[in-house]
Amino acid sequence: MEYTPRLKDKYRDEIVPALRKHFNYKSIMQVPRLQKISINQGLGEAITDKKLIDNGIDEMTKITGQRAVQTRSKKDISNFKLRKGMPVGVRVTLRGNQMYEFLDRLVSVAIPRVRDFRGISDKGFDGRGNYSFGITEQIIFPEINIDQVNKINGMDITFVTTAPTDKECLQLLKEFGLPFKNQNK
Repeated sequence: MEYTPRLKDKYRDEIVPALRKHFNYKSIMQVPRLQKISINQGLGEAITDKKLIDNGIDEMTKITGQRAVQTRSKKDISNFKLRKGMPVGVRVTLRGNQMYEFLDRLVSVAIPRVRDFRGISDKGFDGRGNYSFGITEQIIFPEINIDQVNKINGMDITFVTTAPTDKECLQLLKEFGLPFKNQNK
């Protein structure tokens, strides 16, 4: 028997019927789904210290379970002593089972470890059914050993969905268990 992630089963068995009922979709194919999760970490100090990129790649690979790649600058910026093509960050794009596994660990393990957590903001929608938010420290993930961290870095996480509106994307992510702030509009 082939393994399927817990959230993938939850999506098929619970989330699809709930969203169909909530938005009155006529077909299962109209129900929005998660396409990919992109994780990006900007490492501006990597201009002076090349080891930060290697550490960032190692940490991001441990967090996501998929090999991270470095991002390079697109143009010269003399005020920052930046040249075109210099490494400035790391990124990973997750799809399929690894995406659901990462989302499961993010919701159930990592986010509850954030200090003074009151929910994630619902202001990160782009108008096309995608959502982005930032994490201030990579040490909230249990895969990262705090003793081996040289520098605390944040990261941006983007959820790309097939939802046509922000309202549908918000409901999809709430069904997956993302803890949004309770704001009365």
